[in-house]
Amino acid sequence: MNTEKVTARRLAAEEISELGLQDEIFVSAGVDDLPLDCYAPAFLTEPGKNFEGGSFAARTIFGEDVHVLPGNAEESGIWIADKAGEEIEVLQSAGVLLNLALFVPNGGKESLEALYAAARDAFGAGVVQRWSEESVAVPDVKVDLYEEPARGRKNTNNQNRDRRALDIYPTRVRFLEPSEGWRFIVEPHKEIVDDTPTI
Repeated sequence: MNTEKVTARRLAAEEISELGLQDEIFVSAGVDDLPLDCYAPAFLTEPGKNFEGGSFAARTIFGEDVHVLPGNAEESGIWIADKAGEEIEVLQSAGVLLNLALFVPNGGKESLEALYAAARDAFGAGVVQRWSEESVAVPDVKVDLYEEPARGRKNTNNQNRDRRALDIYPTRVRFLEPSEGWRFIVEPHKEIVDDTPTI
C-alpha cells in the first residue's frame, strides 16, 4: 500500500462549513467496504455552507463517496493540511483507470491487437489489463447532432437550437453529453449546399 505522511488537523463542523469545492481535504480511505487505516485526498461534493444536519459528503480522488459526521469521535472525520497539526497517512494513487470509447476506422481484430501492443510498449506489460471489451461494428451512416432546450415546445423553424456536430457516426453520439439544460436532437446527415450565387 503506497502512502505518504502528511501533517494535517481535524476540522470541526463550523470550519468545514467555510470550505468550497476547490479546497482539498482528507477523509477515511475505505475502498468498497474495505477499511483502511489511512486517509484519501478528497473534495466536498458541494460547498460546506449548503450542508444541513451536521453531515458532510465528499468524493475522494478515487471516486468513492463518503458521508462524514465530523462531531462523531468514532469516525475519522475530515482533515486539512496544516503544518501545526499531526501526521496522518495519506493513500497515494497507484495509477489511473481509463474508461475510453475509441472508434477505430475500418477496425478489426488486427487493429485492436496493434492498439494494445502499442499501449504495452508505451507503459509496460503489466499496465494494460482487459477486463471487459466490447467490439461493435459501426454502421456506415452519418448523422447531424443538434442541441435544443430541454423544456419548451418543439420549434419547427430550428431557430432555438445549436449545431453540436455534423457528419458523425451514431455510435459516437452515445458517448457525448448534452449541455446542462439542453437535450440532443439527432437527424440523418444532410450535406450543406452552398447556393450562394457566384459572379
